[in-house]
Amino acid sequence: MSSTPLRLMAMTAAAVLTATATACSSSSGDGKSEVTVWMYPVIKDEVASKKFWEQAESGFEKSHPDVDLKIELQTFDKRDAQISAALAAGSGPDIALITPDQAATYRSVEGLLPVDEAVDADRKSFYPETLKAATFDDKLYGVPLFQNVNATAYNTKIFADAGLGLPATWDDVLAAAPVLAKKGIAVMDYAGSPEQTLNLSYYPLLWQAGGTVFTKDGKDVAFDSPAGVSALQFLVDLKKAGGLPADAATAGPAVEGAPIAEGKVAMRAVTSLPELNQMRAALGEDDVRLGLPLRSTVRATYGNPGLLALTSINKDHNRQAAYDVLAYLTSPPMQTSLNRAAGNFPTRTDVKAPGSGPDFKALNDSLQYANPGEPSPVARQVMAALAPYIQAALGGDMSAEDALKKAANEARDLLSRA
Repeated sequence: MSSTPLRLMAMTAAAVLTATATACSSSSGDGKSEVTVWMYPVIKDEVASKKFWEQAESGFEKSHPDVDLKIELQTFDKRDAQISAALAAGSGPDIALITPDQAATYRSVEGLLPVDEAVDADRKSFYPETLKAATFDDKLYGVPLFQNVNATAYNTKIFADAGLGLPATWDDVLAAAPVLAKKGIAVMDYAGSPEQTLNLSYYPLLWQAGGTVFTKDGKDVAFDSPAGVSALQFLVDLKKAGGLPADAATAGPAVEGAPIAEGKVAMRAVTSLPELNQMRAALGEDDVRLGLPLRSTVRATYGNPGLLALTSINKDHNRQAAYDVLAYLTSPPMQTSLNRAAGNFPTRTDVKAPGSGPDFKALNDSLQYANPGEPSPVARQVMAALAPYIQAALGGDMSAEDALKKAANEARDLLSRA
């Protein structure tokens, strides 16, 4: 492969990383294939994480005695720099846990290898959107290990006191806005701060309107489409009707200390399980309910998968061993035990949610509507260009259409330079 782009990436990493792990795909002295995995903190508790992955190693090796599996635990700190430097040096892991955006970037510089053969037997068992997140030019560049998912959280007391049902569609939300505004309550919160990822604010609305961030081939942006304008106009109309908090254009995603936790906002359209628990702690167990994602043209929410990607470091003679590791770690038994330990959700339809009760049912039911985002090497830069214009529209400084048009012009410039 061409190493020039990777070496340019590594120059940035060199300032913060002078050496990487030297493990490479190889064969050990006893003839076994060696496969190295870089695993990041899926399980937050370090002791529990170490124990879990040690058991995963031994379990795999018991069923594959011809393979020596090494799962090396890493930290999220400087992950991009660490992986980039390893790929550039040709010395690092066979397999690494990465995000869809990282998959788009590393694949674009020939740092990843396709893994279709690793999922051939089970492809139909994965949620299609999780595979889509790692598919480029019709080839799969990562096997989904787990995913996070968000749904809609309601302060049921607010709606009950106002004699309103729980909104399930944009029209429901817009109809409830003036009713609740008269009581000094915003119907929905929104985190418009540029520091907030658009995957958890504007993009779910864009997807609900039937729009996309990028065109299908990824060569142009598409958020300035009629669907994109509709999504932003929905927010602007809510703001004018008193349906968003006064600081929606600049608010961050926090629950604690925010209007949603003070009973001044009736619902949160993009809510994770930890955020739901924070709402319950502030408002009471009985006054908070979780429901499916909102719907305009379609239902949609954000669900981010963690991908096990095969790096270009892996050698031909170790390829089948790496495929076997990928299949084992993402199998139903492994996903079941991992999600129970980490509190994440499965990427397979044949694996149950890691808990029971209404909350887990709502989140599990939401998986079918989960969008993993739209991976692109410039995804983060496009977000940074778009976010201030969404702020401007919410602040009344420009129309929704003009805001998206100007943001699209900046984004297209980014794409041309990338």
